[in-house]
Amino acid sequence: MITLYDCATAPSPRRARILLAEKGVAHDTVQVDLKSGEQMGEAYRRINPQCTVPALRTEEGLLLADNAAITAYVEARYPEPPLLGATPAEKAEIASWNWRAEFEGLLAIAEALRNSSPAMANRALPGAVDYPQIPALAERGLARVANFFALLNDRLADRDYIAAGRFSVADITAVVAVDFARVVKQKPGDQHPHLLRWRAAMAQRPSMAL
Repeated sequence: MITLYDCATAPSPRRARILLAEKGVAHDTVQVDLKSGEQMGEAYRRINPQCTVPALRTEEGLLLADNAAITAYVEARYPEPPLLGATPAEKAEIASWNWRAEFEGLLAIAEALRNSSPAMANRALPGAVDYPQIPALAERGLARVANFFALLNDRLADRDYIAAGRFSVADITAVVAVDFARVVKQKPGDQHPHLLRWRAAMAQRPSMAL
């Protein structure tokens, strides 16, 4: 049985949960309490030395320690529905927009949160190494989030999905980013009608409740 090491309140493992649900992949779930620092403890370090979630243990015993690896494995192991695209052009477009949703969305939000939250002092980056906060990066992160919302709104002006005319991992990553932005008090508004329409449509998918 596949095992997902998860944290119900964190955005990165939510991406893996939605992916597995959309693929219909049965799996066990082990919750890792990030708030208490369980990911830094010796027991979890033996599972995933990177001290991050999600991590996925495959049926063959392989440990995948990031969303890129999890997505690649699940797509190859369970090809239907094709969430990374079906043709070379689709694959390229989805990969590009998934990267943008991660870099310009999720990482911008994390930049704002991790460089401003007192609870994350000296934890400005996830993982096993401690890094100090840089307040100016929090300010930059908020500006990047605003630009990300505008980018998605423009992109969705004439389409129902982020990329390739089909639901894909780009939509999954973008949904998680838009929802995660609430932790830095950012959310789409009336100036983002296309983004709001798309997010409402995504809410109709059962996986998005996870």
